Amino acid sequence: MGSNRETHLKKAKRVVVKIGSGVLTRNHGLNHEIIETISHQISQLWDTGCEVILVSSGAIAAGVNKIGFDKRPEGIPARQAAAAVGQAGLILSYEQTFSHYNRKVAQLLLTRDDLSNRRRYLNARNTINTLLDWGIVPIINENDTVVIEEIKLGDNDNLSAMITLLMDADILINLTDIDGLFDKDPRVHEDAALIKEVTTITKEMEQAACGIPGNLGTGGMLSKLKAAKKLSRSGIPMIIAGGKNQNILSELVSGKELGTFFIPGKRRLNSRKCWIAYTLKPQGAICLDRGAEEAIISRGKSILPIGITSVQGAFGMGAPVEIKDQEENILGRGLANYSSADIKSIMGMKTSAISSVLGSKPYDDVIHRDNLAITFEQG
Repeated sequence: MGSNRETHLKKAKRVVVKIGSGVLTRNHGLNHEIIETISHQISQLWDTGCEVILVSSGAIAAGVNKIGFDKRPEGIPARQAAAAVGQAGLILSYEQTFSHYNRKVAQLLLTRDDLSNRRRYLNARNTINTLLDWGIVPIINENDTVVIEEIKLGDNDNLSAMITLLMDADILINLTDIDGLFDKDPRVHEDAALIKEVTTITKEMEQAACGIPGNLGTGGMLSKLKAAKKLSRSGIPMIIAGGKNQNILSELVSGKELGTFFIPGKRRLNSRKCWIAYTLKPQGAICLDRGAEEAIISRGKSILPIGITSVQGAFGMGAPVEIKDQEENILGRGLANYSSADIKSIMGMKTSAISSVLGSKPYDDVIHRDNLAITFEQG
């Protein structure tokens, strides 16, 4: 069991570490002892030549404590205001603790808009790469002070997975207030068993995870499984482990079997296809027949009009769309060369008929294979 984990950890040169609110907070405020020990361990990893990117929760909790509230406020404006107050204290705490180890930090606050726009996506990556080149620790959080539902990344579990993909990191270590993935909630069931290694995330696991919420943050165990699934399908491993355990990062990197290790899939998507698959919000869907399904999954082909059986939703040229089979299973995502209305007009037809139906033929394919990210796992 250990060989898979050890192999990935030994060759990891770029690591994303996500720390949840349940780890970082205590009595409705920041747990400065935890921040100190995490900063120390991350600095040790940097000293060994491993670049570490930190995705940190805790802004709202820090704000609640600083303002003097006895609990997390209700309502979006109040939570955003608390985050605005708390974010400064959160980054100050990191700045102070990392300075003990001669390490500088930088703050990046992101929304889905920042990552969905290709130019801003690349700008974010270039900025983080520059910070890493300078030996500075990037500390990333969602921009809670301005985010609305339409541009919300969801939670920091999802954000950390997206940052891992953005930066082509070798592994994501997700530190939480539970020691890993259990078959049931260990805080309720004494006989709950830790699952040390996961090859495939099953529906049964996801159903069990629904009953293991987070204590303080927005993401419970289910959101962590969704993050692990994204990374596994992109060929990147992930670990869920207890963030309050002393020297947890050092022990994990040394290969100690703590927490739950998610074995990555064999297919590794490039950065652009990761962006298409997991960052863009789909605006519709295209359903394929069996022949087209086999062509894109097994032979790496583009999607032609003849293999399309139906179109779902209304979208324009260049829109991100889901690709589905006849049973509505999601095969992947891609960027459409034609609008939904035009695809409906030409679906089921040969490429040679496009010009006569639409009056022109700017593209032979509805989705080119370079703009198609397959996320479906066979077998």
